[in-house]
Order: sequence, then structure tokens, then C-alpha cells
Amino acid sequence: MLENLKTVLLLSVLSVILIMIFGFLGEAFGLGSSGLLLGLILSLVMTFVSYFKSDSIALRSNNAQIVSEQEAPNLHRIIRELTTSAGLKMPKVAVIKSNDPNAFATGRNQDHAAVAVTTGLLQLLTEDELRGVLSHELGHIKNRDILISSVAACIGSIITYTASMARYAAIFGGGGNDRGGYDIIGGLLIMILGPISAAIIQMAISRTREYKADATGAQICGNPLALASALRKIEFGVQQHPMTNAKATDAHMFIMNPFGNAMNSMQKLFSTHPPTAERIARLEEMAGRKLEY
Repeated sequence: MLENLKTVLLLSVLSVILIMIFGFLGEAFGLGSSGLLLGLILSLVMTFVSYFKSDSIALRSNNAQIVSEQEAPNLHRIIRELTTSAGLKMPKVAVIKSNDPNAFATGRNQDHAAVAVTTGLLQLLTEDELRGVLSHELGHIKNRDILISSVAACIGSIITYTASMARYAAIFGGGGNDRGGYDIIGGLLIMILGPISAAIIQMAISRTREYKADATGAQICGNPLALASALRKIEFGVQQHPMTNAKATDAHMFIMNPFGNAMNSMQKLFSTHPPTAERIARLEEMAGRKLEY
């Protein structure tokens, strides 16, 4: 119920912001109130698309290619074993050609879910470690937080894109002698909407989400230490091979921030991952409790 309320809130905020931006665009190009109507229509279309097509958008945005069982038999085998153990449906399986060792899950529910991994991850980890990472991503699906994650990514991208449109409207739009006013408004929109976009994602994607997925993943694979070992390797690998073509608004979807130490100020603003050392400590504590029994 709480996740549904969060989703409704996100979509509502998206609609209001888009209507405001297109209202400004309408004024900048002399369309008057037509800009508000255009914003209302486009916001409805975009929120509809972000809800029903969030998995496809996330995969396409990160150049993830769906692979068949014939193309990636080992990957399919592991995920099938883990989904059976977790009582989940088999998601779509995708691979991203990148040296950055990473993975993410997306979709609005387990009937429309996908798990994507990079080629760097497949090369770096042992099978036990890979099972731990895949279990973490399945944990997101099992915990039903992939919808809020996927919608938040779409929202961040849409707001960033439309804010850029507003900036160009301020520079090149109409308005005659009032152009200076549009420049000021456009600049203010950019300064305000960037932090708002980050705040929306921060509000929707709390750090507890990652801790919870780690715990659920450890239960699914039955080996908390394998996931802890994978996180150590992934953190080092991401520092060595940061993902250069990822979007800041998608970073929260990955098991580890894909930018490593190469984050710029905007990417740091969107960062929602908890400290890796803390995640590892919690997994090791889980393993210790398990050994006590």
C-alpha cells in the first residue's frame, strides 16, 4: 500500500512540474495558456508511458540487450534456480556490454520484470558471487520496489529533458523586449528543477531499500558471505571501470553506483547508495547469526 502511495505521489509531482515547464514554454513562444494545456496532455502521456513501459525504457536507456537461454545458458540457469527457490516468476534476462561490473532489476511487477547484468560483472565474479548479486536483484523484485525505482528513473530523465527545453526556450524563445525576463526565469527553472529531480528520487529510493534487498538476496541464495565478497569486488571494479554512458537518474537502479569516484556534482546529487562497508558488515553479521544456529 505504501509503495502504491509513493508511486501516485511521484506521478502527481511529475504532472505538476511538467505543466509548469510547458506553461513557461507557452509563454516563451507566445502560446499563452495553450502551453499549460500542452503540458497537461504531455504529462498524462508521459506518466502513462513511465508506468507501463518503465522496464523497456530502463533497458534501452542503458543499452541492455535481452538474451535468450541459447545465448546465455549459464546465466539463465542460475536465475531460473534462484527464482524457483524464491517462489518468483522468471524475469527477462539482459546483458550490457560494459567493463563496469554491475547489475540492476527493473519493471513494474514480477510479471513485467527484467534483470540486467554487465559483461564486466560476468567476467569478474565466481558463480557463488554471481548468485549472490542476482539474488540481490531478485530481492528487489520480491520486495516489490522495482516499480518505484523504475518510475523514479523515468521521472528524473523527463524532468531533466524538459528543463533543458525550458533553458533553450529562455535563450532562443520569443518575447521581444521581455527576453531578459525569460532568461532569468529559465535560469531559475534549471537551478530549481535539478535539485527537485534529485529530491524526488531521494524521497522514493531510500538507502534502506538496498539493505533490504541485500538481506532478501542473502536469504534467496543462502550465502550472505558470497554477496559480501561480490560487493567488495564490484566496488573495486567500478572504481577501475566507471560507466561513462550511464545517466545520473538511472544510477540508483544499479547494485553499486556505476560512476565510482568519477562522479560529477550532478551525479553525486542523485547518489542513493549506502556505504559498501556497512552493507558488507550487515551481511557478515547475518552469516554470523546463521553460523550460531
